Amino acid sequence: MGLEGYIQLPVIDFSAINNQNPDTHDYDSVKTKVLEAFQEYGCFQASIVGISPELQNSVYDVMKQLFDLPLETKSKNTSTQMFHGYFGNSPLLPLYESMGIDDAYNPEHVENFTNLMWPQGNPQACKHIQTYAKKLWKFDAMVKKMLFQSLNLEKYLNEQAEKTNYVFKLMKYRVPEPNDSNLGLHAHADAGVMTILHQKDVEGLEIQTKYDEWLKVKLSPNMFIIMAGETLNVWLNGRLHVPIHRVMMRATKTRFSLAFFQLPLAGNIVKPMEEMVDDDHPLLFKPFDYGEFIQFYITGGTGIQNYAVKAYCGV
Repeated sequence: MGLEGYIQLPVIDFSAINNQNPDTHDYDSVKTKVLEAFQEYGCFQASIVGISPELQNSVYDVMKQLFDLPLETKSKNTSTQMFHGYFGNSPLLPLYESMGIDDAYNPEHVENFTNLMWPQGNPQACKHIQTYAKKLWKFDAMVKKMLFQSLNLEKYLNEQAEKTNYVFKLMKYRVPEPNDSNLGLHAHADAGVMTILHQKDVEGLEIQTKYDEWLKVKLSPNMFIIMAGETLNVWLNGRLHVPIHRVMMRATKTRFSLAFFQLPLAGNIVKPMEEMVDDDHPLLFKPFDYGEFIQFYITGGTGIQNYAVKAYCGV
């Protein structure tokens, strides 16, 4: 039985399958649970083998150092892709600040980022971030493989991987002033493929149920939340639930959190897979270019809602 006001998300144990052959009973059991969780909740909780409390603490310590840097330094974290670089000082989201690192499982990308933030070098920060992001990258690939296998779509895995990239986002939410709203991040569904989230020390993540009830996510230091995005649901022609979520700052302490996003590359067409469209599951989405969608989104295109992709390309 869950605590009042909190959502009871499925908890899936991956520990038994990390070093086993994918044909084992344990693997098949976990694979089934992943599909069921995405269908019912659009997300689930799991610990990730290899991410120890020590590594977790080290990455959060690095994040606090980063956000303490001068604005001039943080602003050097730029990107040609919208929402990937530094974001802050927005009147629309005054509590929120973030930095992004593209493909942070790649040591060279992380080193470029840390050298930009610390011109004198910071090899420890570089090592912690890259080690952490690589663990998330491998876990993301395993979850997606399970999902595709469950739906007999494994042949598409390599093709879809070539059409996406990753951004590792570090996020800070300051404590609201007396006249501030406690909205940290507006209600939305993630537009990308899949997201891995972690919140530490301070709660704030809330998820809207299928019955339009907002419930808090209970803080669990060793648990990550794996969440389906709208692009994944387009590929699967609506077979999953994509959760609407937000961040509400109800605490009196600064909130730090991490997110690992898989996102489509601009220029590639996103569309439902042929096997997902049949008489019982008619086509729900028109093909679209993710880069063009982002331009539509940031300019406040007509029909933008919590499900922005659906508003853009829904049939």
